[in-house]
Amino acid sequence: MNVKSIAGPLGERRARYALSSDSAHPLTNHWRVSDFVALTKPRVMVLAVFTALVGLSSAPVRLDPLTTLAAVLAIAAGAGAAGVLNMWYDADIDAVMTRTAMRPIPRGKISRFEALVFGLVLGGFAVAVLGLATNLTAAALLACTILFYILVYTAWLKRVTRQNIVIGGAAGALPPVIGWAAATGDVGLEPLALFLIIFLWTPPHFWALALNRTDDYARAGVPMLPVVAGRAATARQILIYSGLLVLASELPWVLGFAGTAYGAIAAICGALFLLLAGHLNRSTGADRRAAQRLFLFSIFYLFVLFAALLIDHRSGSFSPMRSSHGGRSVSVHAEFKSGAVRSACCTVNFSEV
Repeated sequence: MNVKSIAGPLGERRARYALSSDSAHPLTNHWRVSDFVALTKPRVMVLAVFTALVGLSSAPVRLDPLTTLAAVLAIAAGAGAAGVLNMWYDADIDAVMTRTAMRPIPRGKISRFEALVFGLVLGGFAVAVLGLATNLTAAALLACTILFYILVYTAWLKRVTRQNIVIGGAAGALPPVIGWAAATGDVGLEPLALFLIIFLWTPPHFWALALNRTDDYARAGVPMLPVVAGRAATARQILIYSGLLVLASELPWVLGFAGTAYGAIAAICGALFLLLAGHLNRSTGADRRAAQRLFLFSIFYLFVLFAALLIDHRSGSFSPMRSSHGGRSVSVHAEFKSGAVRSACCTVNFSEV
């Protein structure tokens, strides 16, 4: 019996129950609004917006407050649209997994058609607003991020390969690049370093969660690494990616994009990350706490790392030089304080995408 044959009847029963109970509930409209909000994966959205804000703040070009607000809201809407479309496509899987069974679609609170329309409208709105408020490069990157997350990760990789979260993690790593592009109109070396940090952070973060959800993924037929390779192999991969992550986290300091304080914070947090990853690698299958500790610390780790970057740039680690080009302000190079390097901005123009 496949996943869809299990999820279909289960979803239909929950939908009938939900419709019959909602019709008599005085707060039906309120609950539907909250259900639509839940479809956007608010916690994931907050992380995407935060990292995008760091990318935007790191850029050597400053946007006016109104444009900044529009850009942040558009990126938030884009992240929300990706979450909605992910839940729309994965409704069959969500219905048979304990972790996701209470989402709005499996519970019958929102139909798959409603979710699809909501996701498409929200995504189109986000891309249009970002393009009008900032530039076509940022809008194209946001559109590509949504499409990559839905078509490449959700519809393809997630169900066919153990490397699903590794390759699919590229979508979650793009928000700081989008933030930078919203300010500058191009893609520089610094946001690519931030992209690499999040890209390498995603596998150990998600696999640490998946280690304690192996039965869930196996029941849903999702070939997550712990399901197909086992706990020991997954723990080794987590340790490898954690080592690469710690090295990548120092790139902003090594390249002169961040100060010594950031470098020290990254080193300390990285040492703790490696310590927890090493402990997980040595632990037995019966020890669920090691994976849980690493998962929780990974969230703290990324937040502290990007908060340190945000504070570092807000404190004025470098002062941007600007030149006028076609009525817009673009970056020529960044002047770093003493002890930091001078670096020309390496740009890639995606305005034709």
